[in-house]
Amino acid sequence: MNPKSNPDTIFSAPIDKIGDFTFDERVAEVFPDMIQRSVPGYSNIISAIGMLAERFVKPHSSIYDLGCSLGAATLSMRRHIKQEGCQIIAVDNSSAMVERCKLHVNAYRSDTPVEVVEADIREIRIENASVVVLNFTLQFLSPEDRYLLLEKIYAGLRPGGILILSEKYVFEDQISNELLIDLHHDFKRANGYSELEISQKRSAIENVMRPDSKKEHKERFEKIGFTSYDVWFQCFNFGSMFAIK
Repeated sequence: MNPKSNPDTIFSAPIDKIGDFTFDERVAEVFPDMIQRSVPGYSNIISAIGMLAERFVKPHSSIYDLGCSLGAATLSMRRHIKQEGCQIIAVDNSSAMVERCKLHVNAYRSDTPVEVVEADIREIRIENASVVVLNFTLQFLSPEDRYLLLEKIYAGLRPGGILILSEKYVFEDQISNELLIDLHHDFKRANGYSELEISQKRSAIENVMRPDSKKEHKERFEKIGFTSYDVWFQCFNFGSMFAIK
């Protein structure tokens, strides 16, 4: 399901003092439009999360969507789950997102129950999990919290369980990094964003989102104990990885 939303015009007019980006009511109202026009490959990632869930979900296990926003990954997984006794726990700390996520989830009937929880993902207990999704969520946590959360996810995963981690990346080679940033900005221009919108959004988000390199992600996975991990999708400086316990 692609929830209908208003067009994203949040940064279309000049803003005197740009504050930090927050997932508030204004963002929730335009989020589907914002994410499709801002994140290259987003719809491909959402579709493939459902396919990966179908492959890795075990009977009578829990599936977590941490930082679920409007529930796109949750709905994709639920459409693909064919195992008995499973439940999806979708968590977000934005009340505006949670309110809309519940509406989207309830719009469809399914044998797989979904619990939508308004909470800090760092405080959620991860238990009996066969699939955990962090879809463009980890990058908003502090670096020390990222490791602690991944460690907790690993402990709560069943052997053979999978973590799906989508993120914006930085690249260690400066020329590569600048090229991929420029290509991302070209993508946004092609989707109708103005230079003012691109500039103001970048200013608003740079203090709250500090991306890691793929190398940093892989080093964390190895240190925590995941047996297999790699990038399964990348478009410009956005991508998604899997890590299997």
